[in-house]
Amino acid sequence: MSDINPKFQTIDGLSVRYAVSAITTPTALLLSPWPESLYAYDATWAKLAEHAGLIAVDLPGFGHSELREDLLSPSRMGEFLLKIADAFDLEKPHLVGPDIGTSASLFAAAKAPERFRSIVIGSGGATSPTDLGSPLHEWVHDEDLAPYRELGPKDVVNVAMDAIEGYELPEVVRQDYLAAYEGQRFVEQMAYVRAYPAELRELSALLPTITTPVQLINGRRDAVVPVSNAEFLHGELPNSRLDVVDAGHFVWEENADEYARIVTTWWQQH
Repeated sequence: MSDINPKFQTIDGLSVRYAVSAITTPTALLLSPWPESLYAYDATWAKLAEHAGLIAVDLPGFGHSELREDLLSPSRMGEFLLKIADAFDLEKPHLVGPDIGTSASLFAAAKAPERFRSIVIGSGGATSPTDLGSPLHEWVHDEDLAPYRELGPKDVVNVAMDAIEGYELPEVVRQDYLAAYEGQRFVEQMAYVRAYPAELRELSALLPTITTPVQLINGRRDAVVPVSNAEFLHGELPNSRLDVVDAGHFVWEENADEYARIVTTWWQQH
């Protein structure tokens, strides 16, 4: 039985799924990775909730939140993160955005330097030109999307879940992931990462101006998003820390205890 109990709220005309911890005043905003959902925090939820009020969201177009095509890029999603924080009346929360949340979080911090107390990111594409492993490299660069249109939700989720090392997804989590990718939803979401070549080039110019404290976490054996991406960000961001964890890509599930320890220690320091 999961401690996560999702609800829905309309933000900027979109139905956005979210979940809150027992503490009534959230102080940390958690973003869903791809192709998962806010249930990605099931393994860390209890430990994180000991240190902060949590609010986790499925980003628009991902998980079970409504999709809008104009938001399917890191820069536009970064702008929407500010609307999410405002919608939930979050006053300078910590922001946790692994995977696709990495670039969106940085765009948000560049646009509104004082909006977030700190940021925790990693396991997300960051370099220009891109340095990505399989299957993300193909998702970003393949010219023909026809093979992806033929994939069903089980194919999409199983490709991702087969890459998780040493962690068995609870059935409620697996079923939630599967339900999030019905129909052509996965192919529609690909526009977000296919924007990486142009958007990460734009982001690289902004990195030295981002003053928000940034904690980077990446799996040492991440074959999807190599550690080089986090190392690049660490070298360019003026106020950052990098922890490389014994894990593959899904570090928040594969090494949940260490992930939670790093995040909560970071929160205590900021």
